[in-house]
Amino acid sequence: MIINEVMTKLREFRAAIYESLEYRADAIMDLLDALSSNSSAKSVIELSLNPLFRRNYSSVEKAISEFSANRITNDEKEQRRKLEQEHVTIIAQQLAALKERKFHLLAIDVTPQPRPFAQTLSDRKVVHAPNPALSNKPIAIGHEYSHLVYLPEKASRQTPPWVVPLSVRRVSSDETGTAVAASQLAAIMTQLPFANKLCLQVGDGTYAAVQYQHDNKQHENLVSVARLRSNRVLYFPPPAAPANAKGHPTWYGEAFKLKNANHPPASQEIATTYTSRTGRTFNVHLKAWDNLLMRGKKDCPMQDCPFTLIRIDAFMPNGKPLYRRPLWLIVAGDRRHEISIVDCWLSYAQRYDIEHFFRFGKQRLLMSSFQTPDSDHEENWWHLTLLAYCQLFFAAPLACLLPRPWEAKISPDAASSAALLSPSAVQRDFPRIIAQIGTPALAPKPRGLSPGRLLGLALPPRKASPIIFKSKKEVIIHASPH
Repeated sequence: MIINEVMTKLREFRAAIYESLEYRADAIMDLLDALSSNSSAKSVIELSLNPLFRRNYSSVEKAISEFSANRITNDEKEQRRKLEQEHVTIIAQQLAALKERKFHLLAIDVTPQPRPFAQTLSDRKVVHAPNPALSNKPIAIGHEYSHLVYLPEKASRQTPPWVVPLSVRRVSSDETGTAVAASQLAAIMTQLPFANKLCLQVGDGTYAAVQYQHDNKQHENLVSVARLRSNRVLYFPPPAAPANAKGHPTWYGEAFKLKNANHPPASQEIATTYTSRTGRTFNVHLKAWDNLLMRGKKDCPMQDCPFTLIRIDAFMPNGKPLYRRPLWLIVAGDRRHEISIVDCWLSYAQRYDIEHFFRFGKQRLLMSSFQTPDSDHEENWWHLTLLAYCQLFFAAPLACLLPRPWEAKISPDAASSAALLSPSAVQRDFPRIIAQIGTPALAPKPRGLSPGRLLGLALPPRKASPIIFKSKKEVIIHASPH
């Protein structure tokens, strides 16, 4: 892509984001630039020391607290939804057209934000958080956020794991991650410019739940791919009933137990090879069974929701299995037959790019580092980090490789190709990019010393909030530190 065209698209993206902000737009844009170029700050307030943030440190908190504010409503949840809709439209308009892939690829996952010591933070609950200590349970106290991202086409195996985040929402204590993900999909499927084209959405085993698959039936152009546990039981369609049959119709036929060694003959079998990013080659055997069913619930009937089941076995060149168990995937949707089972498997493999996004976001974009007692401000901050990552993605073709002296040698071809740069490499060169394209934000105007609070004014202490345990339906309230 021509450099001038990339610079024009980046300027248009930044200008559209700037125009969507009704309050403190200049401070928010400075904060986004400071976050996108962060190389040393370990906390959010340290971003005020970044040269691209031209304001005082107190403007950091004000920019975050008024990020989604607008003049239409005072309901902060509605304000965030309105701003999310505007930003989804802005981001989707900047996405490149497909070259080889015949469908648009989306991914959904949930990531935790542990806040064990935030005693006054509302709606804290027990969330899943991987723990490196084997003796500890993989749980934490805090919040969790559901992310819906777009997975762009990759030019080669060596292309870094970029994603384009579209939506982020907090999963409250009275919701499930799958219910929030279904609402995110429903909200953006009508906004995306390619919503009327074939879309494929991938997710881990959580998104094979009955409720989630049932909610996605409404999207005619959406195909869902999710991993299945190896102990699930599925069913073939029932045999045709006689014309004069009485009683309740039979919904499910012969059982298909994934854990059994012997399975019925597959409707498709494909043998192929796969080369990893590191150059290792594996032999892959795929089997597919079409028109299988899973048992539904009273409010989620699934007898009319057939799907395709895929089994993937990977082997080393010497014939030894690469993994102890096979990978099971379900492919649901009315248009699932338009996507080959190999593309479904490769698309699911690309799902892991969202894990790299979470890692980079928490380490370099301070995604989970905002220590606030206000849940609304925390949600604003997660939305800000989403925009900062998108800004890095659209700036990637303009970035130059700036390796550290101790880093591995880079080949000349890789150094000259902007498409091969990782998010951290783009973040390192972002100050130079901003110096070239400029910013729509206005420079601050010093106003002098603020009068501050009245002498003797004492704010009341915040009340401790309970920790919500869903399973036991009980709460634990910590004593107030005051």
